Amino acid sequence: MAEKTKFAFYLTPEDKAELERRYREDGSRSQTEFVEHALRFYLDFLSVRKADAYLPRAISAAIDGRLAMFESRMAKLLYKQAVEMDMGVGILADAYQFDEENMRKRRAKSISNVKRTNGQLRFEQAAKDAYYDSAVPDDEYDEDYE
Repeated sequence: MAEKTKFAFYLTPEDKAELERRYREDGSRSQTEFVEHALRFYLDFLSVRKADAYLPRAISAAIDGRLAMFESRMAKLLYKQAVEMDMGVGILADAYQFDEENMRKRRAKSISNVKRTNGQLRFEQAAKDAYYDSAVPDDEYDEDYE
C-alpha cells in the first residue's frame, strides 16, 4: 500500500453531512477512501479537458455492446434469408427457363411479397402458396389471398 500524506480541507456543514451519509454507497470503507475515489474521478474528467468528451467514453461501452448484439442478430437473419433465396433460385434454375416478361412480372410480385411480409419469407410458404394457386381454378381465385 502506498504511503499517504495527511491533507486537511474544508467543507460546508451540508457537504460534510452528505459525505458522512453517503460514503459507503460506492463501497468505500472510510470517508477518506470516498474522497480519494471522487478526486480520481474528477482528475480523470479534467484530463480529457472537455466535459462532452468524457461522457461518451463512459457511455460508449454500453452502446458498443448493444450495437454488437444488433449486428449479430442482423447477420443471422441475413444468413437465413440468403439460404432461403439460394434454395429457391437453385430449384427454379434447375427446373425452368423464363422469358424476360415473365421475369419482370416475377420481380414485381416478389417485391410485393417482401413488402407484405416485412421480409419474413420462407421457401416452404411460397411453395404452399404456389400449390394453392395451381389447385384453385382461375374463376374461383381469391384476389385477397395474395
